[in-house]
Amino acid sequence: MSYSVSEACERNKGPILAILASALANSRKVLEIGSGTGQHAVHFAAHLPHLLWQPSDTGAYLAGLRERIAGEGTPNLLPARELDVRDQPWQVESVDAIFTANTLHIMGWAAVEDLFRGVGAVAPTLLCIYGPFRYGGKYTSASNADFDRYLRVRDPDSGIRNFEDVNTLSGEQGLYLLADHAMPANNQLIIWHKPALPSQTSAPY
Repeated sequence: MSYSVSEACERNKGPILAILASALANSRKVLEIGSGTGQHAVHFAAHLPHLLWQPSDTGAYLAGLRERIAGEGTPNLLPARELDVRDQPWQVESVDAIFTANTLHIMGWAAVEDLFRGVGAVAPTLLCIYGPFRYGGKYTSASNADFDRYLRVRDPDSGIRNFEDVNTLSGEQGLYLLADHAMPANNQLIIWHKPALPSQTSAPY
């Protein structure tokens, strides 16, 4: 069976997995938001067999996502469920970690805020977000600046997010920066965690 393929997913799934293998070593269940084609879900579940991986997406993507999971999924890859971050409260069970890739710059800022409100309600120990970011309003590359202009022409409410703004939203939900990994193609994999003590802001994983 032929499934929809994201070339970006094919390129970045290896580097992301290399970090998640360590970051999620003590987790048991992960919710993925915006699973899209399902390439990440299939790959990560297959290589992290200690995890239950819960893929999700909005209705428009569910059919293709479910087909790929049925055809390529491992036993620890759960059936995809419908989840729109704007629909509060989320109808999901408790999880140890949440992962999302290339979503924050696609959705509007109000939806980004909804995402973090949902994260706060689910209360994971770890939050892992992959994608491009700005720092202090500055792009990490000229290609990211071009990409941001493209996004904002298509939808003025979308665009590459400032790390500081996202970090503030995370802190409001009791999650604090653990690691910020520079990734290929001018992306980042940023990990926030819920510390054992409220004053703790960083710790090794």
